[in-house]
Amino acid sequence: MNLEILVPFLMCCALLWWFGQGMSWTRRAAVTAVTLAVIVCILLFERWGG
Repeated sequence: MNLEILVPFLMCCALLWWFGQGMSWTRRAAVTAVTLAVIVCILLFERWGG
């Protein structure tokens, strides 16, 4: 797996664990999905846009 994808994913998991201790599982899943979608959009933009 490419480090461009692995490192942000691990950072997302660490931040969710740190900040999400008071969150419900559905809210954590929603935050994870949005964060990963933003990361994928940025990677796609970097790959094809510039």
